[in-house]
Amino acid sequence: MKRTFREKVMFKCMGIAKKHKLLKYPSLLVMAIMLGGYYVCRHFATNGKRYAGIAFAMLFFMSSCSFSFAVFSQQNAFISTQETYNAVVEDSDVALAVEKEVSPEDTALLEFDEEEILKEYETEEDFTNVDSYTLDDILEDEENHAAYEVQSETIEETGEIPVFDKNDWRLLLVNKQHPIPEDYTFTLGTIKGSMQCDERIISDVFAMLQAAKKDGVNLAICSPYRDLNRQEILFDRKITLYMGQGYSYMEAYKTASQTVTIPGASEHQLGLALDIFSDTYTSLDEGFGDTEAGKWLAEHSCEYGFVLRYPKGKEYITSIEYEPWHFRYVGKEAATIMTQENICLEEFWDKYL
Repeated sequence: MKRTFREKVMFKCMGIAKKHKLLKYPSLLVMAIMLGGYYVCRHFATNGKRYAGIAFAMLFFMSSCSFSFAVFSQQNAFISTQETYNAVVEDSDVALAVEKEVSPEDTALLEFDEEEILKEYETEEDFTNVDSYTLDDILEDEENHAAYEVQSETIEETGEIPVFDKNDWRLLLVNKQHPIPEDYTFTLGTIKGSMQCDERIISDVFAMLQAAKKDGVNLAICSPYRDLNRQEILFDRKITLYMGQGYSYMEAYKTASQTVTIPGASEHQLGLALDIFSDTYTSLDEGFGDTEAGKWLAEHSCEYGFVLRYPKGKEYITSIEYEPWHFRYVGKEAATIMTQENICLEEFWDKYL
């Protein structure tokens, strides 16, 4: 009778073990290994279809997980970026806040003499005693009219993206992480009365006001250049306001920095930023963005070198709340690109500088 493989192995190994006592245990070990391998191979041979099905199911599961992970990663890219920016901004808040602590004497000064202090420095939300001028007001003066006549050159559209220089004064990045350089200087020019800004942008300011008026939109500007003293008073007032509502100093500082720029990091101190409203809407709030004037500025300001500096949806980058009234001069080429691509100045720096 023909022996099976299992019987042959057992017969052979047992024979060797009986004849050679020294090889007894090695023979038994070899027999156990060979029989074990035999049964394992036989098991997979008789259950091949079952294991093939399991392997296919595992492969399908892994592929599905990989696809889901890719989709999940893409959907959460914005959230991850936002958390990164928030962490950087929060660290900046802590560092800047530690540099300027409010003493009890300072708090008392802001609480008891606030009205006296703010007679000269009103907040941007209240225009009762703040200088604000329309185009007609500005052009009443012959000198301003002459300055308006000096128009800057238009940008020739070539279809090519120009090369930008990070040292260009128009593109200076100022925020919590990038305060105004100590050696930064510029010459102030007069818009009207005591209202001033960087003299290099005045002709474009006037040109924008006139273009808006031709389209039936009467714009008015206020609060262009601010000195450090005024910015400090506005900022400290906000901190005191929030601390009066029960905030800690750090909480008040962080909240205040989202509505009033930290002194030393305000674009108004550069003379390149303007707060703009209209004769039909005189509040500097989010509602201005829905007005005819707000929409006109968002669409056409880039033609005169200005951009909406703190747009909606970019708060996690700029660390400033949406301000549809705050416009910053960056030059016509950069402003056009930023408007067309819907990017803020920080993103422009990351991409083009």
